[in-house]
Amino acid sequence: MKLLFLPAAILAAVVTIFAVTRAPAQNAGNIHKIRHIVIIMQENRSFDSYFGTYPGADGIPAGVCIPNPAVGCSKPYHDTNDRDQGGPHGHNNAIGDIDGGKMDGFARQARRGRRACAGTDDPRCGGGDVMGYHDRTQLANYWRYASDFVLQDRMFEPNASWSLPQHLFMVSEWSARCSQLGDPMSCVNEVQNPDLPPDFGRNPGARAPGRPDYPWTDLTYLLHKNHVTWAYYVMTGTEPDCADDGANCQPRRQNVHTPGIWNPLPSFDTVKQDGELANVQDLRKFYTAAKNGTLANVVWLCPAGKYSEHPPGLVSAGQAYVTGVINAIMQGPDWDSTAIFLTWDDWGGFYDHVAPPVVDNDGYGLRVPGLVISPYARRGFIDHQTLSHDAYVKFIEDDFLSGARIDPKTDGRPDTRPFVRERYPQLGDLRRDFDFTQAPRRPEVLPGGIVWNGN
Repeated sequence: MKLLFLPAAILAAVVTIFAVTRAPAQNAGNIHKIRHIVIIMQENRSFDSYFGTYPGADGIPAGVCIPNPAVGCSKPYHDTNDRDQGGPHGHNNAIGDIDGGKMDGFARQARRGRRACAGTDDPRCGGGDVMGYHDRTQLANYWRYASDFVLQDRMFEPNASWSLPQHLFMVSEWSARCSQLGDPMSCVNEVQNPDLPPDFGRNPGARAPGRPDYPWTDLTYLLHKNHVTWAYYVMTGTEPDCADDGANCQPRRQNVHTPGIWNPLPSFDTVKQDGELANVQDLRKFYTAAKNGTLANVVWLCPAGKYSEHPPGLVSAGQAYVTGVINAIMQGPDWDSTAIFLTWDDWGGFYDHVAPPVVDNDGYGLRVPGLVISPYARRGFIDHQTLSHDAYVKFIEDDFLSGARIDPKTDGRPDTRPFVRERYPQLGDLRRDFDFTQAPRRPEVLPGGIVWNGN
């Protein structure tokens, strides 16, 4: 596979317009007061689609109207629907949406996505609501977290692509495809088509023996080597109805390895070799750990489609699930030592007006919402630093690994990755979002949360 390069016009335009410098972190006290980092990763929303009208944030510009072949141009509009369609959101769609930094390709890409669409989880799919946005009336709890804790309005997905590459970046800082099973030196950069899991229907080859296989180094390798605990909680559920609409069979239960596009860790060689497959657990165990004060040092949460906010999942269902997760942490004994990072994996084809900085051949991708919720989070702070989900990995490494990075030159496990993302000068420092000198803030348990019980 060849490297995927952004066109030179995009590189020139975006780098010129959005050159950034890294602001120094404030002296905010001791990061090691955080002993539990919980990453809640929802699906497929741009910043403008959720916080484009949030006061003080870099939101939707007045008077914007982007080209639409059907009606001339389309303006952002308040979408009161609970169920959205979104738009196509693969690598080529990201290039089309960005359009050399003009950020005006969303309606064109959505029209193309409505043709020859294979299914709602397919990044080629799209609908007609990409210019719609929600506000406090649909997102009361999300906006409450923003007003009482930290909202990040320059959080970019780390790669200009869809869910699986992003989830690979989330746990390993790379998306690649490898020609030889178990050989990290056979891997090459692949922002669109890494080794796909069998739950993604367009890839029958993923069912070949040993596939998918991710042999390069992931973050859990460093955590395990340094005796740092981790857990990846997956929401189980039921598979689609039987062929006869359920008349003659029981619905089949999904296990913790599905959906694979959102749960790549079982396919990493390091996880298997370290004997830590059991760290990928049913989500119900998360609530028990939160209640008992036994949260791991690093926790990832993976929803099922119904609660993920991935179209056609309901916005309200996702918000209720997320609220329940945060409430569980706040009501447990680990709250005083926890940082919660809430974000969305990619833009899902929805409109956003901020052109992403170009840092390498993969991205950054488009802007997504980002929230920091913690007893040490600054109150009502809008963080304007340039960030990506790479900043979560960097924060974990700074907190638990003395700043060691996933670097094939230093981590004892060579691979062929062309970059070390946590060291990019453009990347901001999440410590700016905290004041570790303050007394831990009291929890804010919000209404409307649900505790997922398997249904």
